[in-house]
Amino acid sequence: MVIYNVTVNVEEEVHNEWKSWMQKEQIPAMLATGKFTKALMTKVLAREPMGGVTYSIQYTAESMAHLKTFYVENHADMVAKTAPFKGKFVEFTTELQVIDQQ
Repeated sequence: MVIYNVTVNVEEEVHNEWKSWMQKEQIPAMLATGKFTKALMTKVLAREPMGGVTYSIQYTAESMAHLKTFYVENHADMVAKTAPFKGKFVEFTTELQVIDQQ
């Protein structure tokens, strides 16, 4: 199992709109690709010196092959959907391998 983690810092003036969009549109669209089995959205509690509100969205994939297929087949479309918020957020992604779950 692997986790595709997207950490996003979004400007406060669009925060509520962005959060609603993530929950109602983007996360369901990511799950609809069929490459992920679940998603977890968390708010980072630490304050960033640059301001804004930070979230971590973790998408679980059955294997690295599923994640690689997502990159080839869906990633560009998912990025394009963020256009309404262009310039209002920064993000970075991390790929994580699940070693143990208890």
